[in-house]
Amino acid sequence: MTKYAICNELFENWTAQQIARCIASLGYTGVEIAPFTLAAVLDTLTPSQIVQHKLDYDREGIQIIGLHWLLAQTEGMNLTSPDNDIRKKTGSYLAQLARYCRALGGDILVLGSPKQRSIPPGFNKEQIDQFALDTLEKTLKVLEQEQVYLCLEPLGPMETNYLNTAAEAVQLAQRLNSPFVQLHLDVKAMSTEKTPIPELIQQFAPQMKHFHANDPNRRGPGMGEVDFVPIFQSLEKVHYSGWVSVEVFDYSDGAEVIAKKSIEYMKRCEAKAKNI
Repeated sequence: MTKYAICNELFENWTAQQIARCIASLGYTGVEIAPFTLAAVLDTLTPSQIVQHKLDYDREGIQIIGLHWLLAQTEGMNLTSPDNDIRKKTGSYLAQLARYCRALGGDILVLGSPKQRSIPPGFNKEQIDQFALDTLEKTLKVLEQEQVYLCLEPLGPMETNYLNTAAEAVQLAQRLNSPFVQLHLDVKAMSTEKTPIPELIQQFAPQMKHFHANDPNRRGPGMGEVDFVPIFQSLEKVHYSGWVSVEVFDYSDGAEVIAKKSIEYMKRCEAKAKNI
């Protein structure tokens, strides 16, 4: 049975306890945390605050599965900066996020953050790959120590001009040659590729560690045109055992409505996929 999670930034101005109780009542068992919802930078959190945050979810049977939007709303950090000091700062912060992720009970870091990665004018992809590799290499030791997976997230060309396809993300991950650097797939992002989403899932299943469910219209699964039955068929076919985590960007329907509709729709699709 699929493990369902949801990203916490959807629940604006809710406490961790309120989020936990709500999503547990709807059938979720995991939550994915955006660091900026806890603090501007996680370095300011005390150990006791981390423990309390974890307990707030634990009490409702909700596991903190990991962190995403890793560099969002930070200052002076960039994955692909030509500036060595910025890359050093960014790599160190990502390593620190791995420690916080483990302390919160998670083992997944989703590296999207499109505004903190790009190919700037005057540089080519090969140069930017080298900058990204330099940044990420600074995280590898801590990822291994904490047993936390850094999952590279391809994003569409409307969001960034760097790492737009699953193939590009896998190529970069392979150059790091670490079992703790893997691939993250997102339905909204995959919709910008020429290859159909179910085929991408099957093609990159060996590298896929995590999965986001949403729609190209920025709303939840089932709230747009994407049919999730073939998606769940592919996840079943490749024996995907990770989390399916809801990530939305349009909150206009309200957090509880979005969470409820998303999981109800996905469970219907999962059931249909198993009976086809």
